[in-house]
Amino acid sequence: MATVELRFSALPEHVRTARLVAAAVARRAGVDEAVLDEVRLAVGEACTRAVGLHQSSGISAPVQVSLIEEEKQFSIEVGDEAPHAVPGDKSSGAGGDVDADIEEDDMGLAVISGLVDDVEVSAGEHGGLIRMTWPTTPSVVVLP
Repeated sequence: MATVELRFSALPEHVRTARLVAAAVARRAGVDEAVLDEVRLAVGEACTRAVGLHQSSGISAPVQVSLIEEEKQFSIEVGDEAPHAVPGDKSSGAGGDVDADIEEDDMGLAVISGLVDDVEVSAGEHGGLIRMTWPTTPSVVVLP
């Protein structure tokens, strides 16, 4: 199992770099070429979401991205340290408009779910994690 880890300051200009690295590692891991645009878009959306959560919550910690190559699948995990609304809790970590923040968060997750078939989202008061997984095809070695 090979893993590449990225950590970047929660600034929008770093999202493009995360997208490019994710696509390159996905290609190397054996993700189908036809799916690489979806990988780029999904990672861009997840990282943009994490950057926005960090900025709106005043968190200076970096956004974390793990690119995980396993035997028959490739996964990308995007983690943030922003407090997420817990069901029944009407307070927000930054004291902003909770309904608008939740609506924007839901929209980003809907876009990711539309791009990736296998998505897991976990969130709580200490941060969140989006795990996206794609199947890989084994590389074929042609012997002379």
